[in-house]
Amino acid sequence: MSKRNSQASKSAARERLRAERERQAKKDKARKQIVVGVSVVAVLAVAGAVSYGVMQLNKPSAWEAAADAKNVSAPKNTSGDDGTTVVIGKDSAKKTLELYEDSRCPVCATFEQSVGETVAKDVEAGKYKIKYIGATFIDNAANGEGSKNALSALGAALDVSPEAFLDYKSALYSAKFHPEETDDKFAKDDYLLEVADSVDALKGNKAFEKAVKDGTYDAWAMKMSKTFDKSGVKGTPTLMMDGKKITTEGSDNAPMTEADFNTAITAALKG
Repeated sequence: MSKRNSQASKSAARERLRAERERQAKKDKARKQIVVGVSVVAVLAVAGAVSYGVMQLNKPSAWEAAADAKNVSAPKNTSGDDGTTVVIGKDSAKKTLELYEDSRCPVCATFEQSVGETVAKDVEAGKYKIKYIGATFIDNAANGEGSKNALSALGAALDVSPEAFLDYKSALYSAKFHPEETDDKFAKDDYLLEVADSVDALKGNKAFEKAVKDGTYDAWAMKMSKTFDKSGVKGTPTLMMDGKKITTEGSDNAPMTEADFNTAITAALKG
């Protein structure tokens, strides 16, 4: 091979090597850009997911939103601010029995099962009216929703009629339907509707069913709960008349038998 050919071959080889290095450099640059791009997208995706997660955590629950609602749909048969005054009974009755209850309260259930029928008869006879104040503090203690949901459903029953409200309240507290305090059954709309099927005025009542499922009176229930919180009453059931607690004689507790209740209410009506 001549010297000229040898130099030409080396020059060509160097040119091929240079070209190959340039191609490889371009590939490496493109790969690096892809990796960086993917990494940026991944970081943005993670950041977006974290941001969404934080937003969801900070987003108020449906009940928190209901508590903050400015526009409150109050049931019929109510009065006062946001419809939180619920008084049932004959206009001729001179006295009013204030009844403070939480739907999940087991002691309230005991009271209603033993004394509730007597109260209903007294109201029907015009001996006194009932002013109902609903609480939801058991939900706060047990991290549940049943007290709030049941109170909202009671609002739907009250919208039907005062009688439907009283009958539904009695059914919720009945031995058949009232759950253990730790069992948040009332948080389920289907269960509240099952209980309602035992009340003639509510069974098959589409307007009532829709109000329960739609949470029509959720905001009202939360306003009612605030009314209880502001009352200064510390526990349920609590009975009051003329600003004084009605209790079993020699006790600070509500009367839990028909005999004790009749004795206490007779004294309160005279006072």
